[in-house]
Amino acid sequence: MSEKLWLGGIYLKDEGGYDIVLKSLNHYKNRLKTIENSPELKDAAAMFASVLNQQARKTVPKINEVIEKIQSSLKDTRSMNNLEEEKQFLEKALSCYESDIHKAEDIGHEYFIKLVGDMVQARKDLKNIKIALEKINDFSE
Repeated sequence: MSEKLWLGGIYLKDEGGYDIVLKSLNHYKNRLKTIENSPELKDAAAMFASVLNQQARKTVPKINEVIEKIQSSLKDTRSMNNLEEEKQFLEKALSCYESDIHKAEDIGHEYFIKLVGDMVQARKDLKNIKIALEKINDFSE
């Protein structure tokens, strides 16, 4: 029985998926760095807000580590497969960016609009996020 090959690495490197993933990781990092300004957090109990802020500070270095892994993997295709272990983290970043785009559009809260930035580009990114979420979960048969 042969081992399944993670096709997500091929998507990231050869199909340019790294672009939306890096953009999502940077968005996720900015979201965590500004979490104290989030309208969702302002509605949370003080103790819960403290725990979220603490977790956010711990997660930012992990995001930087994953960004660095992706950038170095672009030079060496074989190391792209090492990113499979980060698959759930990549999904989290993509989902965060997608969710914040929808919040900026639907709620129109200044925090989300400012966080997302260029809404025209963000709307275009929604399609790429959907593709990325599917492709990073692909394995060979």
